[in-house]
Parts: sequence; C-alpha cells; structure tokens
Amino acid sequence: MGIREDILDRVRRNQPPVVSRPEVPDFCRPGQADFIKMFTQGLQLMAGTLVESPPKDFDAFLRTQFPSAKNVCSAVAEYTGDTKPEDYLDWSDAASIDVSVVRSPMGIAETGSVLLSEEDLHVNTIGFLAHDIVVLLDPERIVENVHAAYAHPAFRERAYAILMTGPSGSADIGGKEVHPAQGVMTLTVILWPEQAKNNAANAQTGRFANPRRT
Repeated sequence: MGIREDILDRVRRNQPPVVSRPEVPDFCRPGQADFIKMFTQGLQLMAGTLVESPPKDFDAFLRTQFPSAKNVCSAVAEYTGDTKPEDYLDWSDAASIDVSVVRSPMGIAETGSVLLSEEDLHVNTIGFLAHDIVVLLDPERIVENVHAAYAHPAFRERAYAILMTGPSGSADIGGKEVHPAQGVMTLTVILWPEQAKNNAANAQTGRFANPRRT
C-alpha cells in the first residue's frame, strides 16, 4: 500500500461518529407581528421604495416612476412589457433593460428583503443589469425573519436564490453609504396579492397588455 492509500485508509477508519444536525429553534416572536410595518421599515432603511397596493393603471405608474425608460422587461403575468427575459439569450444583453418587473415568492419582515430565484427571474441577469427593478410581492408571503426564510420552500428548493434588500449600495469603513453602487439604481416593491393577478389582467387588458413604448 502506498503512502497516499495508507493515509486515506486511516482517515476512513477513524471517522468521528455520525451525529444528527441540531434542531434550529423557532426565533419568531409570540403573537401576530405586523409584518408589513416591519418590512416597510427595513426596506426604506436600505433605500428601497414600498407601494402599498397595486396601481390601477400599472403602465401609467411605470411611465411616471421611470419617465426615461424605453425598455421594460416583464417576467410577470400581470404586465406585458416591452421585452421578456427569454429575449436575452446572451445574458449580457440584459444591460439594455431600463426596468425589470419580477415577482418575488417571499419577503422578510425583519430585513425588508425579497427573495429572487431562477424561477422568478428566468434569466438571472435581468435582476442586476437593469437600471431599475420593480418587485411584486404578495403581503401574505412575508415571513418574520431570516430564520423563517431559510426554512421556506421558496429558498430551499431553488437552484439559485438571492435575498435582495434595497438597490445596490456601498459603504466605507466610516459607514458612509452610497446608492447606487453596482447593480440596480432603485428597487420598488409593490404589495400585490397573487390571487388578484388574473382579475386585474382581465379587467385592465388595455392597460396591462400595453403596446411597445416608443
């Protein structure tokens, strides 16, 4: 037996006993917390913007919020947009997107974060190369803290997942924070219940299935 094989054999024969992973306690507070209030505070602290309900005219809302935007990429059923994530076969081409509209399957009240995965973005770069991002979030899908988020199926069952908290930012050692830094310039979260999306799409067909903007 060579030296390598001898070392590996000794390692195999001297493994520590198998132990179960410790149970992570539930760090949630007793009683019903105001998750939306907590989420709003966390999001605003990180320079994000919250819209408390779906705009009646989503296209008009986007035009008002982002008047110079020419290319709105929509990854959601609620809005047609100018392009789709699937239009960007070369992922670097997503840099031509002015605004990305996506839906998050989960928000975190403690930090004001939203979860985005490959299933929500479809093309991951649309969440980072776009100038601005608008995230639709069902308020019923806000969990209390990061511990609850890590146990959530939307986090555990995705191949790629990121918790985004506000637009890109950077801070030096003295705590001077700058927005934006590298990534999206603004992050807007709209509290938009999922069950309302089909009704809204049907009732606002002329507004949501908008023609391409020029």
